[in-house]
Amino acid sequence: MIPYPNIDPVIIRIGPFAIRWYGMMYLLGFTASFLLVRHQIKKKGLAFAADFVDTLYSYLILGLLLGARLGYVLFYDLPVYLHNPLEIFKLWHGGMSFHGGLIGTILAGILFCRKYKVDFWQVADLVIVTAPIGLGLGRLGNFINGELYGRVTNVPWAMVFPGGGPLPRHPSQLYEFFLEGVVLFSVLWILKDRGYKTGVVTSIFLVLYGIFRSFLEFFRQPDAQLGFVLGPFTMGQLLSSAMIAGGLLIFALRKNRQSPP
Repeated sequence: MIPYPNIDPVIIRIGPFAIRWYGMMYLLGFTASFLLVRHQIKKKGLAFAADFVDTLYSYLILGLLLGARLGYVLFYDLPVYLHNPLEIFKLWHGGMSFHGGLIGTILAGILFCRKYKVDFWQVADLVIVTAPIGLGLGRLGNFINGELYGRVTNVPWAMVFPGGGPLPRHPSQLYEFFLEGVVLFSVLWILKDRGYKTGVVTSIFLVLYGIFRSFLEFFRQPDAQLGFVLGPFTMGQLLSSAMIAGGLLIFALRKNRQSPP
């Protein structure tokens, strides 16, 4: 067993305000994504307006935050929020859903692309290859917070989490950091310049993330308020299965389309 490092979730506290590692991970993820999208646009010589990326990310950030919060409310704890609707707005109490955030960013991206008359799939491919950076950093934030830990195990690298009782558990946040962050980013970054039709890289992201997340859910402790929702499967696995299906459908529809010049 490995001792849990027990890092203080708060980086610095100034009076009633606190800067937390989890929030910092969001900021770092968005910053890295923003810079890498700008890098790709410059490298590919794409003719976008000077403020294109700035405006795009204002849409995406809003879509992500709203989608992640509402996704958690709808997918993971709806009865509680129906009983106390004002709790929805208390983001500091926690509760964000990746799948909800994905839906939110997709909708925000569609609205942006329609308004500015640019190809959605081209923009999606630029952004999606950078998404694993934020996903990986977010899992590190979960690890520092001691949340979303794994199931009880006796593997040599198991840890006892402060909120997880006395038994050692999988550090599943670190598994997710590696597969959903490091591995997925590496694969997508290699594939992005292979000349695929627009939308194909996005479909690969959906399929691979869905597979990785579905697999890793077998090591992660199910959400206490839900438990298993369909036999041995969790809500995360059901939502990820829908991602895989959607990704395969997009791949089938887009692989033979002509890319823009």
